[in-house]
Amino acid sequence: MRRVLLGALAGALLLTGCTSGDGAVDVANGGEFRFVQGTPSGEVIPLAERAAAPEFSGETLDGAPFDSTELDGGIAVLNFWGSWCAPCRVESPEFQEVYAEVRDRGVQFLGVNVKDTDQLARAFEDSFGIEFPSLYDPRGEVALAFRDYPANAIPSTVVLDAQGRVAAVYTGAVQQEDLRAVLDLLTAEGEAG
Repeated sequence: MRRVLLGALAGALLLTGCTSGDGAVDVANGGEFRFVQGTPSGEVIPLAERAAAPEFSGETLDGAPFDSTELDGGIAVLNFWGSWCAPCRVESPEFQEVYAEVRDRGVQFLGVNVKDTDQLARAFEDSFGIEFPSLYDPRGEVALAFRDYPANAIPSTVVLDAQGRVAAVYTGAVQQEDLRAVLDLLTAEGEAG
């Protein structure tokens, strides 16, 4: 009976683990799940304090090779997600909507799928009509590359400025208006600079 209760408790924690706030899942600790505090409004990093994003590479869900240098020269939104994550089901179609609005302005979106099978990840993208690419990162290696930023929970979003520096970090689901605001800010910075 004790094993059944412990198993049920572990399953419940896993299912609730991807929410923002107290139930966020940390993938930067070697691939194990743990809970971290979310920051729903995110953090925009002042221009003078921004550092270059780490380099990473991998394979997209479509099987194409990808290197982070493909993001060079433009604003980029990296969203760490999993098909098992309830907030990701809310956030992903909203990201697609924002992507459709800004892709003609040169803003790139890249999903990073963690802790999934490729079949579940592709089915998730198909069901939500996601048009931007996603890296298949079942072991969380790309998330580990960003371990210096508080983007170690699922969902998390990292926004890069046009110089490839980390400009904003969101731990937990991102509201559309927050994402639009930071993209407008970064676009204005690029036009001013």
